[in-house]
Amino acid sequence: MDSMQDAQHDMRTAYYGGAPGIFASGTAWFIAALVAFFVSPWAGILALIIGGMFIFPVSVLLCKAIGSTGKHRKGNPLASLAISGTIWMVLSIPIAVGAALYRPAWFFPAMLLVIGSRYMTFPTIYGTRLYWIFGGALVAASIVLLLTAAQVFASALAGALVEFVFGAVIFAHYRRQLRPVVDASSS
Repeated sequence: MDSMQDAQHDMRTAYYGGAPGIFASGTAWFIAALVAFFVSPWAGILALIIGGMFIFPVSVLLCKAIGSTGKHRKGNPLASLAISGTIWMVLSIPIAVGAALYRPAWFFPAMLLVIGSRYMTFPTIYGTRLYWIFGGALVAASIVLLLTAAQVFASALAGALVEFVFGAVIFAHYRRQLRPVVDASSS
């Protein structure tokens, strides 16, 4: 990679600005909300933990379905930041589980803090400032959910909704960035 902008462009191109990953994550949160509502709070917690393991593979499939590769170039220095953020996130899950052992309703807000702070690295990875707002929205949702003592399924549903909204915003933002390239090549 010649520059940070080249590395960021490669990540945006490979992963469609990150939107497919956000949709995959939102889906995991939505499934967890349904499981928490219809089965039990602990089953919903387990559903998010298990579903979280499928976010990246599902996002790669979504990338390929919409025409992106789902694979950055070898040697992209931002890949190590993405991997480091993922490791940090995975190692933070026991903190959320520990909070849930005290009060199950704290699991999903704790996870919103974890993933919200992880998304704070994405402005560097993708070169898109929208991720600051997205991460902030997840952190704000976490605080509101804790202060209002929201039920477990409501917290998971809130996480899903924030993810779906920002997935759509980031998808549209990246699609708009592509438009001039497409328009210029068609003339």
